[in-house]
Amino acid sequence: MNVLVVEDEMKMAALLRRGLSEQGLTVDVAGSGEEAVGMARSSAYDAVLLDVILPGIDGFETCRQMREEGIWSPVLMLTARGSLEDRVSGLDGGADDYLTKPFSFAELLARLRALVRRGQSERPSIIEVGELRLDPATREVWRGDTEIELSAKEFVLLETFMRRPGHVLTRSQLLDQAWEYDFEHRSNVIEVYIRYVRLKIDVPFGVKSIETVRGAGYRLRKDGGR
Repeated sequence: MNVLVVEDEMKMAALLRRGLSEQGLTVDVAGSGEEAVGMARSSAYDAVLLDVILPGIDGFETCRQMREEGIWSPVLMLTARGSLEDRVSGLDGGADDYLTKPFSFAELLARLRALVRRGQSERPSIIEVGELRLDPATREVWRGDTEIELSAKEFVLLETFMRRPGHVLTRSQLLDQAWEYDFEHRSNVIEVYIRYVRLKIDVPFGVKSIETVRGAGYRLRKDGGR
């Protein structure tokens, strides 16, 4: 596995390089976003570890520039800021996953392996699942030609499903994507918001798209509902 680490803190960069190299990975290090974009242009990386806080352009802009230039290496963003807004900004900019500092090295490796297993694939600007369409940049959603208005939380929840059609997502996975880390996981907020989303994207159209998988979680049908 050939990995690009984008980190301006020399100590952290050295630790990541050493740890990943000891696992048999080939590691290059960039100290700025501009340098990272240039290196990604000239080399094909299996994955990019991208810190958010960088000199010059930040990690969000670095990721956007890579995607605009057609560089589709999976990006794992490293951030000391775990707010929902930062996570959404990273995903909207083209990142594939995020990890909040401090993190365990074992989890970092696991997330890297998962990203590399998915491989590189171009992400369209508009996500489509059946007749459902979602634009992450403009925050617009349609079923067919009908635009649907969603709240911020409803939008993030639907986007999470639409990025993984056919996959069963647990309550914990959905909470991590749409709510702050310290949110009370024992509440029924997921059930409530699943109902809200269904009332907007399914009920008016006489279809069923989000399925309940008993004992496991929820799944968006691959056909977008029918």
